[in-house]
Amino acid sequence: MAALRGLLDRPMASYYLLISSAGLLLLIGLTMVFSATSVKDYAEEGNATTSVVKQAIFAVIGVVAFWACQRLPATTYRALGRPLLFTAIGLLLVLNLLVAWARLSNTDSASIGPIEAYLNWLFIGGVQVQPSELAKFALVLWGAHVVARKGAALGWWRELATPLVPMVGLLFVLVGYNDLGTMICLLALVVGLLWAAGVRLRVFGALSVAGLVGVGLLIAVASLGAGSGERGEENYRLARLLSFFNPPDPEECKLTDCYQLFQGRLAIEHGGWFGVGLGKGSLKWDWLPEAHNDFIFAVVAEELGVVGCAVILTLFAVLAYTGLRIARRVDDPFRRLAAAAVTTWLVSQAVINVGGVVGLMPITGLPLPFISDGGSALVVTLAAVGMLASFARAEPDAARALHARPPARWVRLLWAPLPPLPGRRRRTASPPAAREPVPRARQRRSDEQAAPRGARQSRARSGTASERRR
Repeated sequence: MAALRGLLDRPMASYYLLISSAGLLLLIGLTMVFSATSVKDYAEEGNATTSVVKQAIFAVIGVVAFWACQRLPATTYRALGRPLLFTAIGLLLVLNLLVAWARLSNTDSASIGPIEAYLNWLFIGGVQVQPSELAKFALVLWGAHVVARKGAALGWWRELATPLVPMVGLLFVLVGYNDLGTMICLLALVVGLLWAAGVRLRVFGALSVAGLVGVGLLIAVASLGAGSGERGEENYRLARLLSFFNPPDPEECKLTDCYQLFQGRLAIEHGGWFGVGLGKGSLKWDWLPEAHNDFIFAVVAEELGVVGCAVILTLFAVLAYTGLRIARRVDDPFRRLAAAAVTTWLVSQAVINVGGVVGLMPITGLPLPFISDGGSALVVTLAAVGMLASFARAEPDAARALHARPPARWVRLLWAPLPPLPGRRRRTASPPAAREPVPRARQRRSDEQAAPRGARQSRARSGTASERRR
Protein backbone atom coordinates (compact mmCIF):
# COMPACT_ATOMS: atom_id res chain seq x y z
CA MET A 1 0.00 0.00 0.00
CA ALA A 2 2.88 2.35 0.70
CA ALA A 3 4.33 1.66 -2.74
CA LEU A 4 0.91 2.22 -4.33
CA ARG A 5 0.47 5.51 -2.50
CA GLY A 6 3.92 6.53 -3.68
CA LEU A 7 2.97 5.84 -7.28
CA LEU A 8 -0.30 7.71 -6.95
CA ASP A 9 1.46 10.73 -5.43
CA ARG A 10 3.52 11.26 -8.57
CA PRO A 11 2.61 14.42 -10.52
CA MET A 12 1.60 12.65 -13.76
CA ALA A 13 -0.21 9.71 -12.13
CA SER A 14 -3.67 10.88 -13.25
CA TYR A 15 -2.57 11.19 -16.86
CA TYR A 16 -0.97 7.76 -17.03
CA LEU A 17 -3.88 6.07 -15.24
CA LEU A 18 -6.31 7.64 -17.71
CA ILE A 19 -4.28 6.69 -20.77
CA SER A 20 -3.69 3.11 -19.62
CA SER A 21 -7.29 2.34 -18.57
CA ALA A 22 -8.88 3.89 -21.68
CA GLY A 23 -6.30 2.26 -23.98
CA LEU A 24 -6.82 -1.20 -22.51
CA LEU A 25 -10.61 -0.84 -22.73
CA LEU A 26 -10.27 0.18 -26.39
CA LEU A 27 -8.12 -2.86 -27.23
CA ILE A 28 -10.49 -5.20 -25.38
CA GLY A 29 -13.41 -3.62 -27.21
CA LEU A 30 -11.92 -4.18 -30.65
CA THR A 31 -11.12 -7.78 -29.74
CA MET A 32 -14.62 -8.50 -28.46
CA VAL A 33 -16.30 -6.81 -31.43
CA PHE A 34 -14.33 -9.12 -33.74
CA SER A 35 -15.26 -12.14 -31.63
CA ALA A 36 -18.96 -11.20 -31.47
CA THR A 37 -19.37 -10.40 -35.19
CA SER A 38 -16.95 -12.68 -37.05
CA VAL A 39 -19.26 -15.70 -37.34
CA LYS A 40 -22.30 -13.72 -38.46
CA ASP A 41 -20.27 -11.58 -40.90
CA TYR A 42 -18.74 -14.68 -42.47
CA ALA A 43 -22.12 -16.37 -42.79
CA GLU A 44 -23.81 -13.32 -44.36
CA GLU A 45 -21.03 -11.65 -46.37
CA GLY A 46 -18.24 -14.22 -46.63
CA ASN A 47 -15.81 -11.94 -44.76
CA ALA A 48 -15.31 -12.35 -41.01
CA THR A 49 -13.61 -8.95 -40.55
CA THR A 50 -16.29 -6.63 -41.98
CA SER A 51 -17.56 -5.22 -38.69
CA VAL A 52 -14.21 -5.07 -36.91
CA VAL A 53 -12.62 -3.19 -39.83
CA LYS A 54 -15.35 -0.54 -39.59
CA GLN A 55 -14.88 -0.34 -35.84
CA ALA A 56 -11.10 -0.07 -36.26
CA ILE A 57 -11.55 2.84 -38.70
CA PHE A 58 -13.72 4.65 -36.17
CA ALA A 59 -11.16 3.82 -33.47
CA VAL A 60 -8.45 5.53 -35.53
CA ILE A 61 -10.71 8.56 -35.98
CA GLY A 62 -11.36 8.51 -32.23
CA VAL A 63 -7.63 8.41 -31.46
CA VAL A 64 -7.17 11.46 -33.71
CA ALA A 65 -10.02 13.17 -31.83
CA PHE A 66 -8.32 12.23 -28.54
CA TRP A 67 -5.04 13.73 -29.77
CA ALA A 68 -6.75 16.94 -30.88
CA CYS A 69 -8.77 17.33 -27.68
CA GLN A 70 -5.82 16.85 -25.34
CA ARG A 71 -4.06 19.79 -27.05
CA LEU A 72 -6.91 22.27 -26.53
CA PRO A 73 -7.00 24.72 -23.60
CA ALA A 74 -10.01 25.25 -21.36
CA THR A 75 -10.96 28.50 -23.10
CA THR A 76 -11.47 26.64 -26.37
CA TYR A 77 -13.76 24.11 -24.72
CA ARG A 78 -15.80 26.92 -23.23
CA ALA A 79 -16.17 28.51 -26.65
CA LEU A 80 -17.16 25.19 -28.28
CA GLY A 81 -19.96 24.40 -25.82
CA ARG A 82 -22.74 26.52 -27.34
CA PRO A 83 -22.07 25.71 -31.04
CA LEU A 84 -21.89 21.98 -30.28
CA LEU A 85 -25.13 22.14 -28.26
CA PHE A 86 -27.02 23.95 -31.03
CA THR A 87 -25.65 21.48 -33.59
CA ALA A 88 -26.80 18.52 -31.50
CA ILE A 89 -30.27 20.04 -31.01
CA GLY A 90 -30.58 20.70 -34.75
CA LEU A 91 -29.62 17.12 -35.61
CA LEU A 92 -32.04 15.75 -33.01
CA LEU A 93 -34.86 17.89 -34.40
CA VAL A 94 -34.20 16.62 -37.92
CA LEU A 95 -34.05 13.03 -36.63
CA ASN A 96 -37.29 13.23 -34.65
CA LEU A 97 -39.19 14.95 -37.45
CA LEU A 98 -38.09 12.37 -40.00
CA VAL A 99 -38.91 9.48 -37.64
CA ALA A 100 -42.36 10.96 -36.95
CA TRP A 101 -42.94 11.34 -40.68
CA ALA A 102 -41.93 7.71 -41.20
CA ARG A 103 -44.47 6.67 -38.55
CA LEU A 104 -47.23 8.63 -40.27
CA SER A 105 -46.37 7.20 -43.68
CA ASN A 106 -46.01 3.61 -42.34
CA THR A 107 -42.41 3.23 -43.52
CA ASP A 108 -39.25 2.20 -41.72
CA SER A 109 -37.28 5.32 -42.59
CA ALA A 110 -37.71 8.78 -44.09
CA SER A 111 -35.24 10.93 -45.97
CA ILE A 112 -34.68 14.49 -47.15
CA GLY A 113 -32.10 14.64 -49.89
CA PRO A 114 -28.91 12.95 -48.65
CA ILE A 115 -30.23 12.77 -45.05
CA GLU A 116 -32.05 9.63 -43.96
CA ALA A 117 -33.35 8.80 -40.46
CA TYR A 118 -33.90 5.41 -38.88
CA LEU A 119 -34.75 5.20 -35.16
CA ASN A 120 -31.70 6.72 -33.36
CA TRP A 121 -29.44 7.15 -36.39
CA LEU A 122 -29.02 9.74 -39.11
CA PHE A 123 -27.41 8.74 -42.39
CA ILE A 124 -25.78 11.81 -43.93
CA GLY A 125 -24.34 11.01 -47.31
CA GLY A 126 -23.76 7.39 -46.35
CA VAL A 127 -22.13 8.25 -43.00
CA GLN A 128 -24.00 6.94 -39.95
CA VAL A 129 -24.28 9.46 -37.10
CA GLN A 130 -25.99 9.17 -33.71
CA PRO A 131 -26.91 12.73 -32.58
CA SER A 132 -27.54 11.67 -28.97
CA GLU A 133 -23.83 10.86 -28.55
CA LEU A 134 -22.87 14.36 -29.66
CA ALA A 135 -25.51 15.73 -27.28
CA LYS A 136 -23.73 14.15 -24.30
CA PHE A 137 -20.42 15.87 -25.03
CA ALA A 138 -22.14 19.15 -25.90
CA LEU A 139 -24.10 19.12 -22.64
CA VAL A 140 -20.87 18.55 -20.69
CA LEU A 141 -19.14 21.57 -22.24
CA TRP A 142 -22.09 23.94 -22.22
CA GLY A 143 -23.37 22.91 -18.79
CA ALA A 144 -19.93 23.20 -17.16
CA HIS A 145 -19.47 26.65 -18.68
CA VAL A 146 -22.87 27.90 -17.49
CA VAL A 147 -22.52 26.50 -13.98
CA ALA A 148 -18.93 27.78 -13.60
CA ARG A 149 -19.99 31.24 -14.76
CA LYS A 150 -22.87 31.43 -12.28
CA GLY A 151 -20.77 30.27 -9.32
CA ALA A 152 -22.38 30.83 -5.94
CA ALA A 153 -25.54 32.24 -7.56
CA LEU A 154 -26.70 28.67 -8.24
CA GLY A 155 -28.22 28.68 -4.77
CA TRP A 156 -31.07 30.79 -6.21
CA TRP A 157 -33.76 28.97 -8.17
CA ARG A 158 -33.98 31.81 -10.67
CA GLU A 159 -30.33 31.44 -11.60
CA LEU A 160 -30.65 27.68 -11.88
CA ALA A 161 -33.78 27.90 -14.01
CA THR A 162 -32.24 30.14 -16.67
CA PRO A 163 -30.94 28.92 -19.00
CA LEU A 164 -29.91 25.50 -17.65
CA VAL A 165 -33.28 23.89 -16.88
CA PRO A 166 -35.14 24.83 -20.12
CA MET A 167 -32.25 23.76 -22.37
CA VAL A 168 -31.71 20.51 -20.48
CA GLY A 169 -35.46 19.79 -20.57
CA LEU A 170 -35.56 20.34 -24.34
CA LEU A 171 -32.59 18.04 -24.79
CA PHE A 172 -34.20 15.36 -22.62
CA VAL A 173 -37.40 15.43 -24.70
CA LEU A 174 -35.55 15.28 -28.03
CA VAL A 175 -33.32 12.42 -26.90
CA GLY A 176 -35.86 10.49 -24.82
CA TYR A 177 -38.48 10.38 -27.58
CA ASN A 178 -36.39 7.76 -29.38
CA ASP A 179 -33.93 6.57 -26.73
CA LEU A 180 -35.00 6.44 -23.09
CA GLY A 181 -31.70 4.88 -21.96
CA THR A 182 -29.62 7.75 -23.33
CA MET A 183 -31.98 10.22 -21.66
CA ILE A 184 -31.37 8.50 -18.31
CA CYS A 185 -27.63 8.76 -18.97
CA LEU A 186 -28.02 12.50 -19.65
CA LEU A 187 -29.94 12.83 -16.39
CA ALA A 188 -27.06 11.16 -14.52
CA LEU A 189 -24.64 13.54 -16.26
CA VAL A 190 -26.58 16.60 -15.08
CA VAL A 191 -26.75 15.19 -11.54
CA GLY A 192 -22.97 14.70 -11.52
CA LEU A 193 -22.45 18.24 -12.83
CA LEU A 194 -24.64 19.83 -10.16
CA TRP A 195 -23.15 17.62 -7.45
CA ALA A 196 -19.66 18.82 -8.36
CA ALA A 197 -20.95 22.41 -8.25
CA GLY A 198 -22.16 21.95 -4.66
CA VAL A 199 -25.89 22.48 -5.27
CA ARG A 200 -28.10 22.03 -2.21
CA LEU A 201 -29.92 18.75 -1.55
CA ARG A 202 -33.39 20.16 -2.00
CA VAL A 203 -32.46 21.09 -5.56
CA PHE A 204 -31.52 17.46 -6.16
CA GLY A 205 -34.86 16.40 -4.68
CA ALA A 206 -36.81 18.69 -6.99
CA LEU A 207 -34.81 17.59 -10.02
CA SER A 208 -35.30 13.94 -9.09
CA VAL A 209 -39.08 14.39 -8.96
CA ALA A 210 -39.07 16.21 -12.29
CA GLY A 211 -36.85 13.52 -13.81
CA LEU A 212 -39.12 10.71 -12.64
CA VAL A 213 -42.16 12.51 -14.06
CA GLY A 214 -40.36 12.94 -17.37
CA VAL A 215 -39.35 9.28 -17.47
CA GLY A 216 -42.95 8.29 -16.78
CA LEU A 217 -44.22 10.46 -19.63
CA LEU A 218 -41.64 9.06 -22.04
CA ILE A 219 -42.62 5.53 -21.05
CA ALA A 220 -46.28 6.38 -21.67
CA VAL A 221 -45.72 7.87 -25.14
CA ALA A 222 -44.19 4.58 -26.34
CA SER A 223 -47.80 3.44 -26.89
CA LEU A 224 -48.18 6.34 -29.33
CA GLY A 225 -45.25 5.24 -31.46
CA ALA A 226 -42.31 6.87 -29.67
CA GLY A 227 -38.98 5.19 -30.27
CA SER A 228 -39.40 1.69 -31.65
CA GLY A 229 -42.94 1.42 -30.30
CA GLU A 230 -46.05 0.99 -32.43
CA ARG A 231 -49.39 2.72 -32.05
CA GLY A 232 -51.93 0.34 -30.55
CA GLU A 233 -49.33 -2.31 -29.73
CA GLU A 234 -47.94 -3.33 -26.33
CA ASN A 235 -45.85 -0.66 -24.63
CA TYR A 236 -42.41 -2.25 -24.73
CA ARG A 237 -40.89 0.27 -22.30
CA LEU A 238 -43.56 -0.42 -19.71
CA ALA A 239 -43.23 -4.16 -20.29
CA ARG A 240 -39.48 -4.03 -19.61
CA LEU A 241 -40.05 -2.08 -16.41
CA LEU A 242 -42.78 -4.40 -15.16
CA SER A 243 -40.76 -7.51 -15.98
CA PHE A 244 -37.88 -6.11 -13.92
CA PHE A 245 -39.98 -5.42 -10.81
CA ASN A 246 -42.07 -8.57 -11.24
CA PRO A 247 -39.88 -11.02 -13.17
CA PRO A 248 -41.80 -13.90 -14.75
CA ASP A 249 -40.67 -17.50 -14.86
CA PRO A 250 -37.91 -17.78 -17.49
CA GLU A 251 -39.29 -21.11 -18.67
CA GLU A 252 -42.54 -19.38 -19.63
CA CYS A 253 -41.17 -16.28 -21.37
CA LYS A 254 -37.80 -17.45 -22.71
CA LEU A 255 -39.17 -17.59 -26.25
CA THR A 256 -41.24 -14.37 -26.11
CA ASP A 257 -40.90 -11.39 -23.77
CA CYS A 258 -37.68 -12.22 -21.86
CA TYR A 259 -35.86 -13.95 -24.71
CA GLN A 260 -32.91 -11.54 -24.77
CA LEU A 261 -32.47 -11.50 -21.00
CA PHE A 262 -32.73 -15.29 -20.86
CA GLN A 263 -30.07 -15.77 -23.55
CA GLY A 264 -27.77 -13.27 -21.80
CA ARG A 265 -28.00 -15.12 -18.50
CA LEU A 266 -27.48 -18.40 -20.32
CA ALA A 267 -24.25 -17.01 -21.79
CA ILE A 268 -23.06 -15.92 -18.34
CA GLU A 269 -23.85 -19.35 -16.91
CA HIS A 270 -22.09 -21.07 -19.79
CA GLY A 271 -18.91 -19.05 -19.24
CA GLY A 272 -18.35 -19.89 -15.59
CA TRP A 273 -15.23 -18.60 -13.87
CA PHE A 274 -12.73 -18.70 -16.72
CA GLY A 275 -14.92 -18.85 -19.84
CA VAL A 276 -14.98 -21.21 -22.78
CA GLY A 277 -12.17 -19.39 -24.55
CA LEU A 278 -11.87 -16.30 -26.75
CA GLY A 279 -13.87 -16.77 -29.94
CA LYS A 280 -15.39 -20.09 -28.83
CA GLY A 281 -18.72 -18.79 -27.55
CA SER A 282 -21.85 -20.24 -29.13
CA LEU A 283 -24.60 -17.80 -28.03
CA LYS A 284 -23.33 -15.17 -30.50
CA TRP A 285 -24.33 -17.47 -33.41
CA ASP A 286 -27.51 -15.48 -33.86
CA TRP A 287 -28.97 -16.79 -30.58
CA LEU A 288 -28.27 -13.66 -28.50
CA PRO A 289 -29.89 -10.47 -29.92
CA GLU A 290 -27.56 -7.45 -30.21
CA ALA A 291 -24.55 -9.54 -29.16
CA HIS A 292 -22.16 -7.01 -30.72
CA ASN A 293 -23.73 -3.95 -29.11
CA ASP A 294 -26.05 -3.83 -26.09
CA PHE A 295 -25.32 -7.37 -24.85
CA ILE A 296 -21.62 -7.63 -25.66
CA PHE A 297 -20.91 -8.00 -21.93
CA ALA A 298 -22.71 -11.36 -22.10
CA VAL A 299 -20.29 -12.44 -24.85
CA VAL A 300 -17.41 -11.37 -22.59
CA ALA A 301 -18.87 -13.41 -19.74
CA GLU A 302 -19.26 -16.51 -21.90
CA GLU A 303 -15.81 -16.42 -23.52
CA LEU A 304 -13.66 -14.88 -20.77
CA GLY A 305 -15.69 -15.83 -17.71
CA VAL A 306 -15.93 -14.03 -14.40
CA VAL A 307 -12.22 -13.19 -14.58
CA GLY A 308 -12.62 -11.31 -17.85
CA CYS A 309 -15.67 -9.45 -16.55
CA ALA A 310 -13.74 -8.51 -13.39
CA VAL A 311 -10.90 -7.10 -15.51
CA ILE A 312 -13.30 -4.88 -17.47
CA LEU A 313 -15.08 -3.70 -14.32
CA THR A 314 -11.71 -2.96 -12.69
CA LEU A 315 -10.66 -0.85 -15.66
CA PHE A 316 -13.91 1.13 -15.44
CA ALA A 317 -13.31 1.57 -11.69
CA VAL A 318 -9.82 2.93 -12.43
CA LEU A 319 -11.34 5.28 -15.00
CA ALA A 320 -13.90 6.50 -12.46
CA TYR A 321 -11.24 7.05 -9.80
CA THR A 322 -9.01 8.91 -12.25
CA GLY A 323 -11.78 11.20 -13.47
CA LEU A 324 -12.83 12.17 -9.94
CA ARG A 325 -9.17 12.59 -8.98
CA ILE A 326 -8.69 15.04 -11.85
CA ALA A 327 -11.86 16.90 -10.85
CA ARG A 328 -10.57 17.21 -7.28
CA ARG A 329 -7.05 18.34 -8.17
CA VAL A 330 -7.57 20.96 -10.89
CA ASP A 331 -8.00 24.53 -9.71
CA ASP A 332 -10.16 25.85 -12.58
CA PRO A 333 -13.92 25.58 -11.85
CA PHE A 334 -14.76 24.76 -15.47
CA ARG A 335 -12.22 21.93 -15.60
CA ARG A 336 -13.49 20.55 -12.29
CA LEU A 337 -17.13 20.53 -13.42
CA ALA A 338 -16.43 19.14 -16.89
CA ALA A 339 -14.24 16.34 -15.50
CA ALA A 340 -16.91 15.33 -12.99
CA ALA A 341 -19.62 15.39 -15.68
CA VAL A 342 -17.63 13.27 -18.15
CA THR A 343 -16.76 10.73 -15.44
CA THR A 344 -20.40 10.47 -14.36
CA TRP A 345 -21.47 10.02 -17.98
CA LEU A 346 -19.07 7.16 -18.77
CA VAL A 347 -19.43 5.33 -15.46
CA SER A 348 -23.23 5.60 -15.30
CA GLN A 349 -23.54 4.33 -18.86
CA ALA A 350 -21.31 1.35 -18.04
CA VAL A 351 -23.30 0.61 -14.86
CA ILE A 352 -26.64 0.78 -16.70
CA ASN A 353 -25.41 -1.53 -19.46
CA VAL A 354 -23.84 -4.13 -17.18
CA GLY A 355 -26.78 -3.96 -14.76
CA GLY A 356 -29.21 -4.63 -17.61
CA VAL A 357 -27.21 -7.63 -18.86
CA VAL A 358 -26.90 -9.33 -15.47
CA GLY A 359 -30.48 -8.48 -14.45
CA LEU A 360 -29.78 -5.93 -11.70
CA MET A 361 -31.38 -3.10 -13.71
CA PRO A 362 -34.00 -2.83 -16.47
CA ILE A 363 -32.78 -3.28 -20.05
CA THR A 364 -32.42 0.15 -21.66
CA GLY A 365 -30.44 -0.51 -24.84
CA LEU A 366 -27.40 1.55 -23.87
CA PRO A 367 -24.05 0.39 -25.33
CA LEU A 368 -21.04 -0.36 -23.16
CA PRO A 369 -18.44 2.43 -23.59
CA PHE A 370 -15.26 1.40 -25.43
CA ILE A 371 -16.50 -2.20 -25.77
CA SER A 372 -19.72 -2.19 -27.80
CA ASP A 373 -19.82 -1.83 -31.57
CA GLY A 374 -20.68 1.73 -32.59
CA GLY A 375 -18.66 4.30 -34.52
CA SER A 376 -20.03 7.67 -33.41
CA ALA A 377 -20.21 6.56 -29.76
CA LEU A 378 -16.56 5.47 -29.81
CA VAL A 379 -15.35 8.70 -31.44
CA VAL A 380 -17.22 10.93 -28.97
CA THR A 381 -16.06 8.83 -26.01
CA LEU A 382 -12.40 9.08 -27.03
CA ALA A 383 -12.79 12.82 -27.58
CA ALA A 384 -14.15 13.16 -24.03
CA VAL A 385 -11.22 11.13 -22.68
CA GLY A 386 -8.88 13.44 -24.60
CA MET A 387 -10.41 16.41 -22.81
CA LEU A 388 -9.84 14.62 -19.49
CA ALA A 389 -6.21 14.05 -20.52
CA SER A 390 -5.83 17.77 -21.17
CA PHE A 391 -7.21 18.49 -17.70
CA ALA A 392 -4.90 15.89 -16.13
CA ARG A 393 -1.87 17.65 -17.61
CA ALA A 394 -3.21 20.94 -16.21
CA GLU A 395 -3.16 19.74 -12.59
CA PRO A 396 -0.90 22.08 -10.56
CA ASP A 397 1.66 19.39 -9.70
CA ALA A 398 1.64 17.97 -13.22
CA ALA A 399 2.06 21.40 -14.81
CA ARG A 400 5.00 22.27 -12.54
CA ALA A 401 6.64 18.91 -13.24
CA LEU A 402 6.26 19.33 -17.01
CA HIS A 403 7.71 22.84 -16.90
CA ALA A 404 10.57 21.74 -14.62
CA ARG A 405 11.64 19.00 -17.04
CA PRO A 406 9.96 19.84 -20.35
CA PRO A 407 9.88 17.10 -23.01
CA ALA A 408 11.65 17.50 -26.31
CA ARG A 409 10.38 20.08 -28.75
CA TRP A 410 9.20 17.50 -31.28
CA VAL A 411 7.21 15.72 -28.53
CA ARG A 412 5.45 18.97 -27.66
CA LEU A 413 4.69 19.65 -31.32
CA LEU A 414 3.46 16.17 -32.17
CA TRP A 415 1.79 15.11 -28.91
CA ALA A 416 0.76 17.93 -26.57
CA PRO A 417 2.03 21.41 -25.68
CA LEU A 418 3.02 22.41 -22.18
CA PRO A 419 0.06 23.30 -19.93
CA PRO A 420 -0.11 26.73 -18.28
CA LEU A 421 1.54 27.05 -14.90
CA PRO A 422 -0.92 27.43 -12.00
CA GLY A 423 -1.39 30.95 -10.70
CA ARG A 424 0.29 32.61 -13.66
CA ARG A 425 -1.67 34.84 -15.96
CA ARG A 426 -0.38 36.63 -18.95
CA ARG A 427 -0.35 40.36 -18.58
CA THR A 428 -0.13 42.70 -21.47
CA ALA A 429 3.01 44.77 -21.32
CA SER A 430 2.35 48.44 -20.59
CA PRO A 431 3.71 50.83 -23.21
CA PRO A 432 6.88 52.67 -22.20
CA ALA A 433 6.38 56.19 -20.92
CA ALA A 434 7.25 58.96 -23.31
CA ARG A 435 10.49 60.73 -22.50
CA GLU A 436 10.20 64.39 -21.68
CA PRO A 437 12.91 66.99 -21.15
CA VAL A 438 14.02 67.24 -17.55
CA PRO A 439 12.83 70.46 -15.91
CA ARG A 440 15.53 72.96 -15.09
CA ALA A 441 14.61 72.86 -11.41
CA ARG A 442 15.42 69.09 -11.29
CA GLN A 443 18.65 69.35 -13.26
CA ARG A 444 21.73 68.74 -11.21
CA ARG A 445 24.69 70.96 -11.43
CA SER A 446 27.86 69.54 -12.80
CA ASP A 447 29.69 69.99 -9.52
CA GLU A 448 26.93 68.38 -7.39
CA GLN A 449 27.68 64.96 -5.90
CA ALA A 450 25.17 62.20 -6.51
CA ALA A 451 23.20 61.44 -3.37
CA PRO A 452 21.55 58.13 -2.68
CA ARG A 453 17.81 57.86 -3.49
CA GLY A 454 15.65 58.74 -0.56
CA ALA A 455 18.42 60.52 1.32
CA ARG A 456 17.48 64.00 2.53
CA GLN A 457 20.07 66.66 2.03
CA SER A 458 20.99 68.56 5.19
CA ARG A 459 20.80 72.32 5.08
CA ALA A 460 23.24 74.26 7.23
CA ARG A 461 21.85 77.25 9.08
CA SER A 462 23.33 80.47 7.77
CA GLY A 463 22.75 84.12 8.69
CA THR A 464 21.41 85.69 11.84
CA ALA A 465 18.16 84.71 13.57
CA SER A 466 16.33 87.84 12.35
CA GLU A 467 17.35 87.04 8.76
CA ARG A 468 16.14 83.49 9.11
CA ARG A 469 12.79 84.64 10.51
CA ARG A 470 12.46 87.07 7.66
